[in-house]
Parts: sequence; C-alpha cells; structure tokens
Amino acid sequence: MKILVAPSILSADFSCLGRELKRAEAAGADMLHIDVMDAHFVPNITVGPAVVKCIRRITRLPLDVHLMIEHPEKFIDAFIAAGSDMITVHIEAVAESKIKCLKLKANAKRVKLGISLNPATPLERIKAALKDVDFVLVMSVNPGFSGQEFIPRALDKIKALRRLYKGDIAIDGGINQETAELAIRAGANILASGSYIFGAKNMLLAIERIRNAGN
Repeated sequence: MKILVAPSILSADFSCLGRELKRAEAAGADMLHIDVMDAHFVPNITVGPAVVKCIRRITRLPLDVHLMIEHPEKFIDAFIAAGSDMITVHIEAVAESKIKCLKLKANAKRVKLGISLNPATPLERIKAALKDVDFVLVMSVNPGFSGQEFIPRALDKIKALRRLYKGDIAIDGGINQETAELAIRAGANILASGSYIFGAKNMLLAIERIRNAGN
C-alpha cells in the first residue's frame, strides 16, 4: 500500500500556523493530522472546528481530524462542516453501536470515518467495528501531548490488525525514521508525525525519510 505521511500540527508553531502548514505542504506532506482535545478524554486542550475551518481555507491537503474528545458524536457534524476529509473517533469514547451511523453520516458528506484505540486498549475492542470504518488509527503513545516516546507494543497490535483488516492503518505517536520503519514493516501505511517533522531543519528530508523508511 502507498505510504502516506501526515505531519501532526500539534508540534507546529501556532504563532505562525499558516506559514508552518504551507511549509509542510511544500515539503511533500500527504495530509495534515489535526489533534482535537477537550481536557476530558485527554488531559490537554487544543483546537476546535473554527480552527479546522481556517486551516481548510489555506491548504488543499486532506485534513485528518483526530477527535480525542468525549461524546464525539455530538461534534462530528461541526467538524464535517469545517472541512475535514477524515475524522477519527476513539473506541474508548463512543459506543460501538453508534459507529456505523457515524460512518454513514460522514460518508454522505464524502468524509472518511476511522476508529482509534489507545495503547492499553486491546485489539478485540474494535474487531466488530472494522466492517463499519474506512480506516484504523493505532496509538503508539498515550494521547494528550506531543513529543512522547514510542510504545513498542503498538507494533504487535498493528501486525495482528493487518491480518484482519485490508484497509488503511494509521499510527500516531513517537514516529521518526527508525520507528516509521518498524511501523511500516508491521503493516501501517499512514504515519502521523509531529515533532520529528516540525522540529526538523529540513522538513522535506524528514518527510521523505519517514515515507521511505520501509524500503
């Protein structure tokens, strides 16, 4: 499968966010990963639909919006309207019975719906939902803050998931050239990376190193 790189804007300089995102786009990013946090599901607060709407105006890149929030079903309409291309909800935050309905709602607006699970959550929690999502996001750090250390057991989860699931598998957390290679070999094909990309002196080189890590 094609390897896609999604710079995570949580690590960008928000004092000049437009310039940072243009820089990522020029460096060859495939999409932008936008972490939405509510200080309830995770111990941090980031951005909401208004910021996503502004980002939508300044880039043609697909917007991969990761909802790390409680009751995501209450907010999905707002994030669809803001211009999201992909929306991820967490199995820990939404009832399994609601996932199919959320996918139908998103797909009706040509938005993809994904399901994510935290490092401590067993793969079994999402098995029944795999038929009702467009992609899966495996967390390789505990969600909430950028710059955390990669959790290696996420690789076993990806390997097991790839045996069950033929669609896109994303990974988020602690991704650099070395961990990207491990993730790609395990079966991931979408790699979200924050500090490694936005902290690089040469962003184009950082993105290429992730994209080609499995070669």
